[in-house]
Amino acid sequence: METTRHQFYEAKTNAFLGFTTDIKKDAGFFRVQDHTIMLLWNQNQETLEIQVDDYVVVLQSGQIASVTYLQKVSFNRTQAPLTAFSFNREFYCIIDHDEEVSCNGILFFGTQDLPIVTIPEPLCNRFTTLLNVFAEEFSMPDKIQGQMLQMLLKRLIIMCTRLAKEQLIVKVLDNEQIDVIRKFNVLVDTHYKTKRKVSDYAALLHKSPKTLSNLFAIYNQKSPQHIILERLALEAKRLIRFTDKQNQEIAYELGFNDPAHFSRFFRKMTHLSPSEYRNSQIAHV
Repeated sequence: METTRHQFYEAKTNAFLGFTTDIKKDAGFFRVQDHTIMLLWNQNQETLEIQVDDYVVVLQSGQIASVTYLQKVSFNRTQAPLTAFSFNREFYCIIDHDEEVSCNGILFFGTQDLPIVTIPEPLCNRFTTLLNVFAEEFSMPDKIQGQMLQMLLKRLIIMCTRLAKEQLIVKVLDNEQIDVIRKFNVLVDTHYKTKRKVSDYAALLHKSPKTLSNLFAIYNQKSPQHIILERLALEAKRLIRFTDKQNQEIAYELGFNDPAHFSRFFRKMTHLSPSEYRNSQIAHV
């Protein structure tokens, strides 16, 4: 099957939006490849796999996963065409436009598990129609093409965010409580190197630590404190696996004054020492 691919690029601002029906094949085609956010959509009847950081993600038919440039994504295990939308902050900044789409902390940034939504059968035509409108707009390079594509992307993000709220968040939470969870997730992603206590984030959110703990007890089984420590451990694993930095350098970068303290923390979170984890990743290459 022939790949469909399009890209919009504005040299003046470096704004970029790319679309392909086979991201594994076309990953090197796009003009902008760094610091992009992606929506990955499995349009096949069968499942497929992608690797995110150090674990394998299985996408069922009709599922969409969202990844950011903070995550290390590999398509080496992907055996079927995978549809992807890729964009950078210059094209559409989801942080600056969070009031419009309310996706931070749910679809992008700050989420502890990779967000995956399933398109329900009644909505399949709506998503497919939006895909066709994208393709049509890509073929019309006029002065307002960027604005039109931005509107379509915003629509896609909103549709995915609504599904995420329905499928990934328990129904007993109201919008205000969901907003607190979103903001907490984003704050952890921003401050995890310097703020390690729940009380630090409670103060930023103008809530009590107990309120946060009670809220997350409803939302999932992870406590706010565990989420903070998991985020720190995740970054440590990324630095060990994807950089040449030594354990001592990583310890200081993550805010540990003592490398031995960092090693104890890493072993507690992963059951491996930093060196053991590094060696285990080399063995799998």
